[in-house]
Amino acid sequence: MPRRCALSGKSVQYGNNVSHANNKTRRRFMSNLQVGSVLSDALGHTVRLRLTPRGMKTIEHNGGIDAYLLGTNDSKLSPEMKVLKRRVVSAKAKKDAKKAA
Repeated sequence: MPRRCALSGKSVQYGNNVSHANNKTRRRFMSNLQVGSVLSDALGHTVRLRLTPRGMKTIEHNGGIDAYLLGTNDSKLSPEMKVLKRRVVSAKAKKDAKKAA
């Protein structure tokens, strides 16, 4: 499983530890990934995602995962989020068709 945020795409960065004697050794800066459950109204259940805290805040700011996915262009979404968006769109279309009938 890659160490990458499903929403923002933030991943591991690389740099140096620099000692007092100016010796440089390589190190990794890990992103703060959290496994979070996000409620999807269209799907009717929670979806588990590996997100950074900034990604969780972005979802809340946009009014939930459904609103975020529907309001975001496909070119800005990761492949995992594109699949989720297709599921949300089809589930929402089914619910709207049921209400209209």
